[in-house]
Amino acid sequence: MKRLLTAVGMLALCAGNAMADAELQKMMDDPNQWVIQTGDYKNQRYSKLDQITKDNVKDLQVAWTFSTGVLRGHEGSPLVIGDVMYVHTPFPNIVYALDLKNDGKILWKYEPKQDPNVIPVMCCDTVNRGLAFADGKIFLHQADTKLVALDAKTGAEVWSVVNGDPSKGETNTATVMPVKDKVIVGISGGEFGVRGSVTAYNIKDGSKAWRAYSMGPDEDILVDPEKTTHLGKPVGKDSGTNTWEGDQWKIGGGTTWGWYSYDAEENLIYYGTGNPSTWNPAQRPGDNRWSMTIMARDADTGVAKWFYQMTPHDEWDYDGINEMILTEQEIDGKTRKLLTHFDRNGFGYTLDRVSGELLVAEKYDPAVNWATEVVMDPNSDQYGRPQVVAEYSTEQNGEDVNSTGICPAALGSKDQQPASYSPETELFYVPTNHVCMDYEPFRVSYTAGQPYVGATLAMYPAPDSHGGMGNFIAWDGKKGEIKWSIPEQFSVWSGALATAGGVVFYGTLEGYLKAVDANTGDELYRFKTPSGIIGNVMTYTSDGKQYVAILSGVGGWAGIGLAAGLTNPNDGLGAVGGYAALSDYTALGGQLTVFKLPN
Repeated sequence: MKRLLTAVGMLALCAGNAMADAELQKMMDDPNQWVIQTGDYKNQRYSKLDQITKDNVKDLQVAWTFSTGVLRGHEGSPLVIGDVMYVHTPFPNIVYALDLKNDGKILWKYEPKQDPNVIPVMCCDTVNRGLAFADGKIFLHQADTKLVALDAKTGAEVWSVVNGDPSKGETNTATVMPVKDKVIVGISGGEFGVRGSVTAYNIKDGSKAWRAYSMGPDEDILVDPEKTTHLGKPVGKDSGTNTWEGDQWKIGGGTTWGWYSYDAEENLIYYGTGNPSTWNPAQRPGDNRWSMTIMARDADTGVAKWFYQMTPHDEWDYDGINEMILTEQEIDGKTRKLLTHFDRNGFGYTLDRVSGELLVAEKYDPAVNWATEVVMDPNSDQYGRPQVVAEYSTEQNGEDVNSTGICPAALGSKDQQPASYSPETELFYVPTNHVCMDYEPFRVSYTAGQPYVGATLAMYPAPDSHGGMGNFIAWDGKKGEIKWSIPEQFSVWSGALATAGGVVFYGTLEGYLKAVDANTGDELYRFKTPSGIIGNVMTYTSDGKQYVAILSGVGGWAGIGLAAGLTNPNDGLGAVGGYAALSDYTALGGQLTVFKLPN
C-alpha cells in the first residue's frame, strides 16, 4: 500500500511539473509578454508583435522612464508577466516589480544584502544579465552566487541556495534558465582559476538535481565516454583531464556565464564554456578540454550528448560563452534543426544541434586574422580546428613577448551581447566588436581568490577600416555571409531585437536606441538615452499597445573605465585605453526607457 501511495505521489508530482512546464511554454509563446531574458528557449530574440513597423517606427516617442537608483553597467532586460514589469540592477542586484496599469507604481522591491567584498572578484564590472520567471517565481542569481526564488506577487523569498564561493573567485553575472521542473545556473570566475560548471536546481525547493563541470573526470563532467561525441566520434575515457598537464584542470576555467537555450523535443540544453585558466598559454599545454566548447546536455540528467571545442588551447581569451540560437532551416536540400553561434574568436558557426555535426564556420568580421580558416573536411585530422597564424600566436612568440595586431581582441568579435534572428528574413542580426589587440603573456601563480590572468593587453580599432570599434551586421547562417553591415564608432554592446514589423532594434555605447530595416539595414529611428546602452532591447504590450524597452547604464567590459573610474590604459584587461574616448559621449547612469507610438 505504501509503495502504491508513493507511486501515486510521484505521478502527481510529474503531472504538476508537466503542467508548470506547459504553462511556462504557453507564456513564452505569447508575444505580449517577455518571461525570460532571451524571449524564448530558442534564443531568437524575435517578437511576433507588429504594431511598430518600418513605416511608423520613426514616430516612436518616450512613454515613460524609471531610474534604477544604481550606477555601473546595466545588462539584460526587464521581464513582463501580465501587467507587471520586473526590473533588475547591477550589484547589489535590486529587483523592482512595477505595475504597468498604474504608471509603473512600485509594487515591491527586493534588495539583497551582499558582502561588498564580492565586487573586486568580479572580472569586468558588476553586471547582471537579468531575471527569469517560472512557476509563479522570479529567479535572481546574485553576484555572490546566491540563487533566490521570489514570490512573483509579493517579492517574498520562497527559497535560496548558494551556488559558489566568492572567496575562491566564484561569482555570477548571468541570468538563469528554467526548464521543466529545474532551473539551470552557471558560474563566473575564469580569471580567478575557477573550474566552470552548470548546475540544475529543483524549482520547487532549490535542492540540487545535478552538476556538470567543464573539465575533470568523466563522473564530474557527466559524459558517457562511448556515447558522448565530439564531431561525430566518441570523446573516450578521461576526455576532461587527458589534455591537461597534471591536475591543472582543477583550476582550469571554462566558466559558464553566458546564455542557455533548450530544445524541448530533443530535451537538450545548449551552452558554451569559457576560456581556460590562465591567459598565459605556455603554462597549460594541451587542448585544455572542455574549455571553449559548445555543450549539448540532457535537461533531466545533465549527461552530455555532444561537444564541439571551437578554440583548442586558447591563446587569446576567446571565451565560448555566447548564445546558441536554435532554428529550423533548409540546408543541403532538407530542413534541419540548426544551432548558430557567433563566437568570440570571430567565427560564426552553424551546427546540426541533434548530432553536433559542423556545417558552417566562417568569419563574421573581415578583420579576423588569428586563424585562416576552420577545417571542414571530416576526413582530416584537423577537422573542426582553426588554423592558427603563427604571427598571432601568443604562445609561439613566448612569455614576456608582446604579440601585436591580433584581431579580434580578447573581448572578441562579439561578447555576450546577444544576436537576434528573424524567421521572416532568415537572417541573424549581430552586434559586433571591430577591435584588435596587443597581447603579452607572463608567468603567474595560482592563489585562491586572487586574479589568475597572466597577460597584459592593449586594445584599439581594427586598422584599415572605417575607424570605429563596432559594426551591426546581418548574417546568413546557412551561407556564412554578411548581408549588410552598419559601422559604429564604438563596439555594439547591446543585445538586438527583431520583430514581425520588419524592424530590428539595438543600442549603442554612446546611448542611442536605433531601429533599422530588417532587409536593408537602413536606419529608421534613433533616440539618445541618458547613458550608454549595454542592455538588451525587449518588447511587450499593455492595454493592447506595443512598447519597446531598454535599460541604459554604461559599463560592462567595454565601459569598465567609466563604470569603475579607471584611467590606466592597461586596466580593465586592456579595455580602459581602447575605449577612453567613450567618456566624451556618455556618463554613468541607470535608467529604463520605454517607447511607444503616439496615441
